[in-house]
Amino acid sequence: MTVGGRYCRDVSTEPLRCAGALIVDDEGRIFFQRRSADRRLFPNTWDVVGGHAWPGEAIEETLRREVTEETGWTVSQVLGVVGEYRWTGDDGLPRVETDFLVRVDGDLDRPRLEAGKHTEFRWLAEEDVTVLDEHRDVNDGMIRRIAEAGFAALRATGR
Repeated sequence: MTVGGRYCRDVSTEPLRCAGALIVDDEGRIFFQRRSADRRLFPNTWDVVGGHAWPGEAIEETLRREVTEETGWTVSQVLGVVGEYRWTGDDGLPRVETDFLVRVDGDLDRPRLEAGKHTEFRWLAEEDVTVLDEHRDVNDGMIRRIAEAGFAALRATGR
């Protein structure tokens, strides 16, 4: 803290907000992409599509923007909220992430991965989620837990 409390006025006490998309295909699989090895947060791990909200941006707007930025697809339907997760990254910043189960429009065999940020993609069935444990030490299994919640939400929709 600096004199007069200036530091406290300049630093946000709010956690960063994030949106995540668990994109579902017609076979009931969920889309995952591998983060580049040089990413600051969760390098070389599998992840859902998503990212940070811009100041003043509604979380569902963040969801739609991130899906298009990271895959080239557009959200056609939000099936529901999978969950809200609170976590702190290696950068020390707290985050609140809201994950949604969604369907998209576009060629699902040819996502346009964001250059420099993602290196590969996979569509996983529920029985394949163990692949998400690769580099688990980096994210403490968070992505697998999100995937399991996503498959549970998908079952609850009856799809």
